[in-house]
Amino acid sequence: MSTSVVTGGAGFLGSHLCEYLLEKGDRVICVDNLDTGSLENIEHIRDTAFVFRNHDMIEYLEIEEPVTCVYHLASPASPIDYLRLPLHTLKVGSYGTHNALGLAKHKRARFLLASTSEVYGDPKIHPQPETYWGNVNPIGPRGVYDEAKRYAEALTMAYHRQQGVDTCIVRIFNTYGPRMRPNDGRAIPTFVRQALEGKPLTLFGDGSQTRSFCYVDDLIRGLHMLMSSHEHLPVNIGNPRELSLLELAETILMVTGSGSNIVYEALPAGSQRSSSRKASFGRSVLSLPSRSLRFRRRP
Repeated sequence: MSTSVVTGGAGFLGSHLCEYLLEKGDRVICVDNLDTGSLENIEHIRDTAFVFRNHDMIEYLEIEEPVTCVYHLASPASPIDYLRLPLHTLKVGSYGTHNALGLAKHKRARFLLASTSEVYGDPKIHPQPETYWGNVNPIGPRGVYDEAKRYAEALTMAYHRQQGVDTCIVRIFNTYGPRMRPNDGRAIPTFVRQALEGKPLTLFGDGSQTRSFCYVDDLIRGLHMLMSSHEHLPVNIGNPRELSLLELAETILMVTGSGSNIVYEALPAGSQRSSSRKASFGRSVLSLPSRSLRFRRRP
């Protein structure tokens, strides 16, 4: 039986990844300090092959048993979280990634870094291929997250090139699905919460900013496929189809049957105009399906 370590395993993506790996027959060691993750995301898992460790990845992690794969997802990921925890975001991107890579090196395990499309910043190229270096403001309010992930990517490649660690990097674009927190500040849970509460849906700017949204099940399959590949360079994973935030808000109003209005507010500093993966490279490496945004209408 293979053993996989999932850091950030009690989070939105991490909990789905733990479930998926267990279904594949892996033993799973879930590591999370519960800063942004929640035991509610994993309390339903009743499997003797599943172990939870309450641990902060900025501290050294010791695991006695052999490890086959290390999935490093630990990090605040929503703007509300990394603006609330700026220093910890930087530390888990640096110390946390160093500790996770050290574990992979010691165990001779393959390592996957969960990076982000935010490494592209406010891109000048659209859509963004993996070869694009980005347009990032390192001292802006979002810089703590963007630069933490850019540093984590550099550290991962250094471990691969100098230490011979078998690594891969995924740049995750917007993902949605069950277990997203209603108040985490991201577009889909925010719009859904506002619609269900009968409150106005808040759009920043004129709503023309575009995003792509990938369903969590597809993203998790992509992570596993990348881990199972021989790829070492960064790979974008997301949905190549874009829609504007105004279209997203209108879709959620239609699906929920809400009578809420849409209100417009000033665009926050550092906001991206667009974010979409370059489909060709990720699909050629992983052969992922492309799905349109879908919601289930409430009965």
